[in-house]
Amino acid sequence: MKDHEYFVYIVCSRSGTLYIGMTNSIYRRALEHKHGEVAGFASKYHCDRLVYYESFDDVHKAIGREKQLKGWTRAKKIGLIESRNPRWQDLAETWGAQMAFAGEAIKGR
Repeated sequence: MKDHEYFVYIVCSRSGTLYIGMTNSIYRRALEHKHGEVAGFASKYHCDRLVYYESFDDVHKAIGREKQLKGWTRAKKIGLIESRNPRWQDLAETWGAQMAFAGEAIKGR
């Protein structure tokens, strides 16, 4: 089991606006995006659909990857998303429902 895990992720809006971020809890962060709780760009443009993520065991590698992806052209970001998620499905579409169903409280997000 890993001591720490970090994620670089891409969320998008229904109109296709992309947002790249990093977190230590992809589940929590995806739900925060869905509820509009990530202030700034992501909230302003309604980026709430998780379409891509990668995990890292080193925070510095995750930060480096986030910076790398943010420097890419839009076309290259789209290619990356479509390499793993060709239909642009919301990878976290049912996460909140699964957690609630399992009886886990989502408090103190």
